[in-house]
Amino acid sequence: MFNKERGITLVALVVTIVVLLILAGVALSLTLGNQGLVQKARETNGAYEAGAANDQAVLDNVTQSMNNLIEGGNP
Repeated sequence: MFNKERGITLVALVVTIVVLLILAGVALSLTLGNQGLVQKARETNGAYEAGAANDQAVLDNVTQSMNNLIEGGNP
């Protein structure tokens, strides 16, 4: 009498898979593209290392100046 179908249709399954593939493609593009997260992380790492080297040079300079002052020399 009543014809109730249960489960999902093949069309709904195909649409879901297509949407997931599109989302996966966008995610990969944002992660691995020319301006993606991986490239930005590499650039940021380079900037961090340059900043750390600069900070170390400044600290070395301040340490040397303090040592000169302690020893009675000129800064």
